[in-house]
Amino acid sequence: MDAPRPCDLNHRQRGWAGGQIPHVEQSLRARLRAGDPGAYEEIFDEHARAVYRHVMRVSGDWAEAEDVVSLTYLEAWRLRERLRPDGDSPLPWLLGIATNVLRNTRRAARRHEQALTRLPPRDVTPDFADDLVGRMADTQALAATRAALERLRPAEREVLALCVWAGLDHAAAAEALRVPVGTVRSRLSRARRRLLKLRQDEYGPGHAPAPRPVVPSANPGKKAQ
Repeated sequence: MDAPRPCDLNHRQRGWAGGQIPHVEQSLRARLRAGDPGAYEEIFDEHARAVYRHVMRVSGDWAEAEDVVSLTYLEAWRLRERLRPDGDSPLPWLLGIATNVLRNTRRAARRHEQALTRLPPRDVTPDFADDLVGRMADTQALAATRAALERLRPAEREVLALCVWAGLDHAAAAEALRVPVGTVRSRLSRARRRLLKLRQDEYGPGHAPAPRPVVPSANPGKKAQ
């Protein structure tokens, strides 16, 4: 069965609520596992904005984030029978799929770039004007945070994005990444220590600001422990 086609991402973005409805999540999981197109549309309406924010904060690229969200929901439909029938919100499951899709997308991009380096050079001057219009302010706002995050290991960056940005608790992040809860705790602790050290190296001992590398989560429903 083909995945139901959600409306265009940019169009739907205006209507995303971004919240959660815990009392209907149990039946929603069962309906999704059974292949109910209505359940698929519900998880899009309910969680697509949170998935987009997560991917955008990790990747820093609007176009890539939109592509990853679309692929995430196609994968969610394909893998729907793997969703556990018990539990609350399916958001951790969706964020786990998005994390894997982003990894695979970047691996494919690296292979593509490596292939391009083997081609003869072309005398073409690219025009980036259209890409830059309307994005300068956002790019500058993310620059400092992105620079610090890029110096973390991928596993540390992923758990930081899930627990701090997406606001998942340790158990939900463990479900998303398919690792033990203890692994989430240790990765998060290492990520915070490394960010603090990076700030101390930049500002000098005793002069580093409090380590606040990310904005507060827009979803206050689940807090990192």
